[in-house]
Amino acid sequence: MQFPYIPHTDEDVREMLGRSGARSIDELFNDIPENIRLKKLLDLPKALSELELRAELYNIASENKNSTDNAVFLGAGSYDHYIPSVVNHIAGRAEFYTAYTPYQAEFSQGVLQVFFEYQTMICRLTGMDVSNASMYDGASALAESILMACNTGSRKKAIISRGIHPEYISTSRTYLKNTGIEIIEVDIKNGITDIVMLGALVDENTGCVVFSNPNFFGCIEDVFEIEKICHSKGAYLIASVDPISLGLLVPPSEYNADIAVGEGQPLGNDMSFGGPYLGFFAAKKDFLRKMPGRIIGLSADKDGLPACTLTLQTREQHIRREKATSNICSNEALCALKAAVYLSVVGKEGLTEIARQCAQKAHYLKEQIIKISGFKEKFTSPFFKEFAIECKKSVKEINEELLKKNIIGGYDLGRAYPEMKNTMLLCVTEKRTEEEIDRFVNVLKKVK
Repeated sequence: MQFPYIPHTDEDVREMLGRSGARSIDELFNDIPENIRLKKLLDLPKALSELELRAELYNIASENKNSTDNAVFLGAGSYDHYIPSVVNHIAGRAEFYTAYTPYQAEFSQGVLQVFFEYQTMICRLTGMDVSNASMYDGASALAESILMACNTGSRKKAIISRGIHPEYISTSRTYLKNTGIEIIEVDIKNGITDIVMLGALVDENTGCVVFSNPNFFGCIEDVFEIEKICHSKGAYLIASVDPISLGLLVPPSEYNADIAVGEGQPLGNDMSFGGPYLGFFAAKKDFLRKMPGRIIGLSADKDGLPACTLTLQTREQHIRREKATSNICSNEALCALKAAVYLSVVGKEGLTEIARQCAQKAHYLKEQIIKISGFKEKFTSPFFKEFAIECKKSVKEINEELLKKNIIGGYDLGRAYPEMKNTMLLCVTEKRTEEEIDRFVNVLKKVK
């Protein structure tokens, strides 16, 4: 055979052509104009044996700097947390190993139960009433939350803190471009939302106020003051939160947030070069029938035994188009499964300990850095596991020096915020050891 990787025998091909009425494979493609058909084989290298191919792929992969051989101090939305081995073990089982929500869902009780448990855990984590079975990622979850809030309140203005991840803001602008919803950004002051500016912007036309806690700079927002301003004008309050931080910080329900969203990657999912991830989405019960995605419910079968069911779906494919609130087409089922296993394994006390270690180690690193001449903290607001440092050289040059010592440095804030040239956003998780932190500091001491 010309292509040995195609499983059909010559007899298979002849039989299929006979059934189709075509005399040859080329005849099947008669509808394709002759002038745009490929007349030669693709210019590909010669075939390799499996052994040779594995060696080639290993050599290519070894050119990447990974989190096993390097200490990672880079965060900015993707975090190097420890993943217990049981997470991938369970997620790799055949009955769970799918990246998609099954159709004929009630036949898939195991998967539905996982989603039901996942929703329950997200509700307990955020303190909100209802959760869906996950979104594409934190950015899409945030954009969908703005759409839901503005449509529910019949208002067309969303006030967004500039302390939100810049890619989340960009995604939201793209998402809402043709909806008539106006996005207005609020400046930051000392690393957190400018409360005075926020108060001046929020009015009776504001559909929602959106902020992150901790925010993109790692700083902890004045959540109760933001809530007071938001609800005084009847707007909905949307909080984008780091789920790990909820081991220490007050959950969105305690400052009366209406919607809580965020990126679930820190919950048992690898960094994976930026995806796939999962967005969690929780809200007050008033939004139950307006939330995007799918919601799994617990019912009983004909014998009275507990049975999960795909209860609510707001996608236009599943209900009448005029009643659909979102066309988001999937969820990140495998990633949500990992999040559910992770939260089950670490438990309430474990999550608190992870959050505590992140905060303590981050503060230790910051205190060591600001002792070095030429480095100073950008903001003095309280922070969780990320903080910004003004550097005496470009972030690119410093990161190159760090990489020589097997250290992946921080995010260059000048990329998204031109006014923050030579400012590095650093992240410290529970995985970082004292030796790694001290090695990081020693490299900075030698920067000329």
